[in-house]
Amino acid sequence: MSEKISLRDELLYDKKTVYEKANKARFDAAFTYAEGYKAFLDDAKTEREAVTAAIALAAERGFLPYRLGDKLERGKKYYYNNHDKSLFLFSIGAEPLAKGIRIAAAHIDSPRLDLKQVPLFEDGGMSFLKTHYYGGIRKYQWVTTPLALHGVVAKKDGSLVQIKLGEAANDPVFYINDLLPHLGHETDKLPLGEAIPGERLNVLVGSMPMENEEKDAVKLKTMALINEKYGITEEDFLSAEISAVPAFPARDVGFDRSMVGAYGHDDRVCAYPALSAIFDAADSAHTLFCVLADKEEIGSEGNTGMQCEVFLDLIDEIAAATGESPARVRAAAKCLSADVSAAFDPNFAEVFEKRNTPLLSAGVVLTKYTGARGKSGTNDASAEYIGWLRRVMDENEVVWQAGELGKVDIGGGGTVAKYIAKHNIDTVDLGVPVISMHAPYEIISKVDLYETYRAFLAFFRAE
Repeated sequence: MSEKISLRDELLYDKKTVYEKANKARFDAAFTYAEGYKAFLDDAKTEREAVTAAIALAAERGFLPYRLGDKLERGKKYYYNNHDKSLFLFSIGAEPLAKGIRIAAAHIDSPRLDLKQVPLFEDGGMSFLKTHYYGGIRKYQWVTTPLALHGVVAKKDGSLVQIKLGEAANDPVFYINDLLPHLGHETDKLPLGEAIPGERLNVLVGSMPMENEEKDAVKLKTMALINEKYGITEEDFLSAEISAVPAFPARDVGFDRSMVGAYGHDDRVCAYPALSAIFDAADSAHTLFCVLADKEEIGSEGNTGMQCEVFLDLIDEIAAATGESPARVRAAAKCLSADVSAAFDPNFAEVFEKRNTPLLSAGVVLTKYTGARGKSGTNDASAEYIGWLRRVMDENEVVWQAGELGKVDIGGGGTVAKYIAKHNIDTVDLGVPVISMHAPYEIISKVDLYETYRAFLAFFRAE
């Protein structure tokens, strides 16, 4: 019998959870690590807030602000703030850059509701803000949910007004109306994707009229209160970036407190481990690079998305400072595209292919390819690079699993991987499995979060 067990262990692959493979000290460390992550999540519900929070953490650890063209020195740590909406952190190690750099690239934007440029209107004795949803959402999930408003208003005089309302215990929250079941029989017959049209995602913000006003009295009262608090007029919404996001904080989930429920796990659950790993890998001889990108949920476009050329500009600057060829540096580089995967959910088992679907609490997920249907839009990492990563993960006792996003003809999705790989950089997706991805409240396992951090740390240090 012992020979059979030994042969099974030697020849067959058997996915096990972190709880089966690690010890109590690892579990305790994971639970402690999750506390810092929850605090980061609550401070970073938009990409702007994530950049601000990350810079504060980086400055505490000796990272210096960098501008293109500044002098770079070996042994120093830098951050480049790109328009307050994406962030690049890097440290220049002792070894020659011809051996490549280690890159971890996550995104810090999440699905949400953005206010339109002319958002405020009155109807039925109530005032509302019109929205345009951002990223892939299931619209019915956002109604009757407590919402907070986060963002900035850029005034004509150049000043910037910060908006954050709905998070403190004594703050008001905001709301999107839904139809009562007594009158919703016809709506019940519609497909989920059609029951709540995008133009109906109007945020309820007031119902009190301005005294002695007959026209738009409720709208005027609402605008007067906004002006009193923030000093802005309705016209200032034309140059604003304000989002409605779920108002609730990150919380432990389950009797065992083994999970975290929060808005925005996708993809700050990978951004935080990548960030903390570059902080803790100061002893690495490699040049390290951490990207916190914007706009992934809408195709990585614009000057703060992963397709922006500033990514190459920074690599070119680092190469020039060390006398290396940028092309040679890129060709020798290795990257982890830090993004989430969909965890197997037994309530919806029909959309998953269980053998190749990540399980909750079974560790960080290595995803060789994403894309849709016939791998459309994917990077599809090489076998050689996956083999190297297997060795790194196993030598460092990181609990990891392979996975893909749903059945072949059903699933699929995109990440920043293909935008990095096109520059001749070995790239693969690696991240945390998530339950209810893109919902206003998502679920992750604390041990998966911690194994992701340990994976990035091993990657930054590995030979």
